[in-house]
Amino acid sequence: MLRLTPILLALAYGIVMYRISIWRTHKELDAKSTELADRKMKALTDRMAAALEIPRIPVFIYEIDPVNGLAAPDGRIFITRGFYRKYQSGEVSDAELASVIAHELGHVALGHAKRRMIDFSGQNALRTALMMIVGRYIPLISGWIADMLTSLLAARLSRGDEYEADEYAAALLTKAGIGVEPQKSLFLKLEALTQQRAGMAPAWLMSHPKTEERIAALENLESRWNKT
Repeated sequence: MLRLTPILLALAYGIVMYRISIWRTHKELDAKSTELADRKMKALTDRMAAALEIPRIPVFIYEIDPVNGLAAPDGRIFITRGFYRKYQSGEVSDAELASVIAHELGHVALGHAKRRMIDFSGQNALRTALMMIVGRYIPLISGWIADMLTSLLAARLSRGDEYEADEYAAALLTKAGIGVEPQKSLFLKLEALTQQRAGMAPAWLMSHPKTEERIAALENLESRWNKT
């Protein structure tokens, strides 16, 4: 029983962190967001809603500067103020921004939004357990090993989710008559928009797949659709 104590403690820690993370996320989003009111974007979200056979797709502006979109654990879709500014300035088209909304809808529909919160807590639990176990044998680098292993797991899970959400978005955008081209054109802009360099970290450690790989996956998807 004593040997299992570190693992049981880590699991308990993960459950507590899961509850705290959800509470903090909801509180932050409620305090710093308002519903998007843009006629051009509403026209596109209405087309996607019709394709999904639902009344509407509410989208919220999250008042932070980084360029991003996100799906909350409760199913709400958010576009950051920084991303919306790119749209207002003409750097991102309405169809490209709609592709982001479709992608985040994919995370909700496929259960990624809730699972990511659980994964985050589980990764914290795994990291704690690994540090306790590995620390018994090689204490000086136990933290580094625990961080590396959990980071590898998180990156792999996240990349898989991104491909699935891309595919969902492509299907929705096609059904709504918007098409996949805005999705691909936005991928080509994302690196500059987010001011990140893909070469800063190995591809297998990045939470998102490489741009060319995401575009290739969409083109393969289109090719399969055209054959049916």
